[in-house]
Amino acid sequence: MVRAARWCAASLENDEMVLLEFAMAPGGKGESLSPYIARILDVIDRSGVSYQLTPMGTILEGDWERVFAVVKACFDELEPDCPRISMNLKMDYRRGEQSRMATKIEAVQRKLGRTLSTG
Repeated sequence: MVRAARWCAASLENDEMVLLEFAMAPGGKGESLSPYIARILDVIDRSGVSYQLTPMGTILEGDWERVFAVVKACFDELEPDCPRISMNLKMDYRRGEQSRMATKIEAVQRKLGRTLSTG
């Protein structure tokens, strides 16, 4: 287990790229959550991490430490006045790749031979 942890830590120091999609929201705060979502997006926007806002969540792209620091900062923003917080998170790690938010979409569009609706 220690050897695996060392390997994992060493691999994360190199050109690691994380593409992470998450949605976070407080529970028990009524029907409109936009004031809370705005607070989360303020944290994300000020972080300097590349992101794309979607209707159902936000995609972050960057190195492991910075991306997960942003997710934690979003939680920390809500936690003081939100006794319950839910989060859905999907992550794709790939060493050495950058700008995957755009290149993953472009690769599929090339295979189809047409542009798809992406927002």
